[in-house]
Amino acid sequence: MRLYSWNVNGLRACAKNGFFDWLGGCGGDLVGLQETKAEPGQLDASFLAPEGYRSVFASAQKKGYSGVAAYYRQEPLEVRLAGDPQFDSEGRWLELHYPSLVFITAYFPNSQEGGKRLDYKLAFCDFALQRCQELRAGGKTLALCGDYNIAHRPIDLARPKENEESPGYLPEERAWMDRFTDAGFLDSFRVFQPGPEHYSWWSYRAQARVRNVGWRIDLVCTNPEARPRLRAAGIQSQVLGSDHCPVWLELD
Repeated sequence: MRLYSWNVNGLRACAKNGFFDWLGGCGGDLVGLQETKAEPGQLDASFLAPEGYRSVFASAQKKGYSGVAAYYRQEPLEVRLAGDPQFDSEGRWLELHYPSLVFITAYFPNSQEGGKRLDYKLAFCDFALQRCQELRAGGKTLALCGDYNIAHRPIDLARPKENEESPGYLPEERAWMDRFTDAGFLDSFRVFQPGPEHYSWWSYRAQARVRNVGWRIDLVCTNPEARPRLRAAGIQSQVLGSDHCPVWLELD
């Protein structure tokens, strides 16, 4: 089973740049998207039910903002939102439940310059940890896929020293990632690849992507009980269409 996560930075814009060609060839069983900036009512069947897939969306109340979605091959037993209006109003969380897996696509907030939304960001992070602990306690294997908007360690961004006060690398954000991993949750990519210079987001400025001056902020994390099921994980940095690229995890 192959799971994907991709912040498409506008699904309709990404579709003009090859999204559905990628989807048709990626081999994904479940594909979580973030920052879709779209509602189902704005999309036709080519978006809602591309060949081999069906979809479910959690959209923001604000038009053209935020939003998550999932493409799936097998119908889920249940679909759930966060259940908290402050997060659901921004389309930040979507769970698909299966007999042996809960697949989550999540768009963690950006804390913004000067930490303007840091309190909201940390509230969402705390919700995510609590929810993952609930699912784990219920014996579920989970995959929390998404744009976490956090580079956890210096190895996860090209210029850590210069960015110590930047959104996405604030001490409070990194401390939450420490709490998340200390609770046992696995950053699946690091299970397989401990090395540097692997990124999933690049600024559009100064040819950052060409020069690989990036951040690894898109993750697929899972609970420690799932570790025997992990087979491979990766980052598709060659895939264009967004300022982020797809990341994936393969499970038994």
